[in-house]
Amino acid sequence: MEPVLIGEILAALMFAGVIGALLLGFPVAFSLAGISLFFALAGYWLGVFSPSNFGSLAPRYVGFMTNEVLVAVPLFIFMGVMLEKSGIAEQLLKTMGKVFGHMPGGLGISVIVVGALLAASTGVVGATVVTMGLISLPAMLQARYDPKLACGVICASGTLGQIIPPSTVMIFMGDMLAGINAQVQMAKGNFSPAPVSVGDLFAGSVLPSLVLIALYLAFMVYKAIVNPASCPATPPTRLERTTLIKDVLVSMMPPLLLVIAVLGSILGGIATPTEAASVGAVGASLLVLIKRKLTFAMLRQTCISTATITSMVFVLLIGAAVFSIVFRMLGGDDLVHDMLAHLPGGAMGALIVVMLVMFVLGFILDTFELIFIIIPITAPALLNMGVDPIWLGVLVGVNLQTSFMTPPFGFSLIYLRGVAPGSVSTGDMYRGALPFVGLQLVAIGLVLAFPALATWLPRMIYA
Repeated sequence: MEPVLIGEILAALMFAGVIGALLLGFPVAFSLAGISLFFALAGYWLGVFSPSNFGSLAPRYVGFMTNEVLVAVPLFIFMGVMLEKSGIAEQLLKTMGKVFGHMPGGLGISVIVVGALLAASTGVVGATVVTMGLISLPAMLQARYDPKLACGVICASGTLGQIIPPSTVMIFMGDMLAGINAQVQMAKGNFSPAPVSVGDLFAGSVLPSLVLIALYLAFMVYKAIVNPASCPATPPTRLERTTLIKDVLVSMMPPLLLVIAVLGSILGGIATPTEAASVGAVGASLLVLIKRKLTFAMLRQTCISTATITSMVFVLLIGAAVFSIVFRMLGGDDLVHDMLAHLPGGAMGALIVVMLVMFVLGFILDTFELIFIIIPITAPALLNMGVDPIWLGVLVGVNLQTSFMTPPFGFSLIYLRGVAPGSVSTGDMYRGALPFVGLQLVAIGLVLAFPALATWLPRMIYA
């Protein structure tokens, strides 16, 4: 058997082995690295892999640690955790409930609006879902909302942090796609390719985010018209009416100012994502200080949470680096490229297949696991076929939303299950999430059909 064919067979078996290990419950980072090393050893025995191929591994590790773009990750995580502990989310939810509660579906609309604001100011999905589950779910159940609808809207709104900037997933994707695009363009003889940055992906995700929010709001309006009994109104008291304007200003101004400071500086070209993340971290700390909730114990817990989340993500990144090197050296890149190139429909057909694979894998994998496995495998082939890297990154970002909502391992469902009362069954949560998964698929279809949704704003800003 030819060495090239042996290598491609090993690459395919390695990918299947990683998925199998994850299904058995083994830790993702160690599964990626461990199984990759096993197949590298098998390739060495069969004469299709050389240990010298690992020579690029140490420089890549050092590159992760010295990459200025990735410094933004712990800073944005710190900002999100700090805001989550500040009580801003609780104040926002209560105020928006007063604003929209007088109309059918009003509480659901409030949750969507607050979810969007929290996503743009924190980006921490777990904290957002838990906070809204603790505050909004009891209020919605007390107002006689359909439990399925209440759970669905809370989970869907909480996942907006994956696509609305500043999203930590987008930071990693921007860094990965920038490197892959540079390699692809240089292989084609273009030695000065147009750079792809995190700012491009942030700008590209703005319009799809608004489309997704509009779909959620439209669904709530539809439910209020067709089945108002599933989302009845909760008229405010006279006291709530008199203090409403003040409450809205007090609760909305801090997160809005933070969003303007962070996203405005990035999209306006004033600051890099890392510099903006620093502004966000300091701004979140000042907001907590102004609210007189900043204590040493809170700061310590925030730093521990930030370090824990950051460490988890970067260990995944290191495991993914080992997987990527072994997969490529075994000829997996050529195998994937040939497979995608021979699909009907050309680049669009290949892109649709990749989106379908990501959607299916989202049932069992987390968002970071998905991008660290799928992007290094498929992006080189797709970019080589002419797919715009910004369009690809935004499509993946919208697709990642679904992984939080699809049972059995949808993390939004798991987070909400942990704080929901016993009267709400897990089945209610699953059934409530399905319509919003459908809306997310509609959003993916719209971005696929109209690439300008992802590419127009970056070109206008960074032209």
